[in-house]
Amino acid sequence: MGQTLKRLRQKRKFGNTDTGQVRSDHELDDLEMQVVRYKPDGLDELVRTTNFTKKELQLMYRGFKQECPTGIVNEETFKEIYSQFFPQGESGTYAHYVFNTFDTDHNGTISFEEFVLGLSILSRGTITEKLQWAFNLYDVNKDGCITREGLLVIIQAIYDMMGRYSEPVYEDLTPKEHADRIFRKMDLNKDGVITIDEFMDSCKRDENIKKSMSMFDTVL
Repeated sequence: MGQTLKRLRQKRKFGNTDTGQVRSDHELDDLEMQVVRYKPDGLDELVRTTNFTKKELQLMYRGFKQECPTGIVNEETFKEIYSQFFPQGESGTYAHYVFNTFDTDHNGTISFEEFVLGLSILSRGTITEKLQWAFNLYDVNKDGCITREGLLVIIQAIYDMMGRYSEPVYEDLTPKEHADRIFRKMDLNKDGVITIDEFMDSCKRDENIKKSMSMFDTVL
């Protein structure tokens, strides 16, 4: 983005002064407005709402700004960063759903606050908080329940990204077989969807599901 602005500025400086150039100037102004640097809320507030110390948050923000100078992350950049951690597979689909879960206000970007709130849950949250986050990930339609199709979408995405490198490996099950097995155990009242209560109850009391869920935790 910085190089794009630089090239546009050079065009403004050395270009013609005709109508087309005036239009170009306006386009540059619009582009500059789009990348106005985002500033997070006070660190004291983030200390209160996350499980990180002020020093940890300062270090995280420094790293966040190095990767994302504007202070926000769009989905394309998020996918690029994610792919660096999983070069052995195709991570784009899974990264898309993880991005949507971090993007709690659904505005198409992840702010530093959204990033550290999600990371706080995943790294230091309670089991209930982690399961709530995982439920939101699997609820691909964001309608408050997990469908068989939605569960399969996520599991297929994990298989595509991790493949045989997944730990633990489950008896060479196909993604559909894996999804069907989990769905049968979690859909306690057999109504065709998994509610948050069913999800929580199943994960907390079934050791096999816990192990299965831990496979997914390793790629969050």
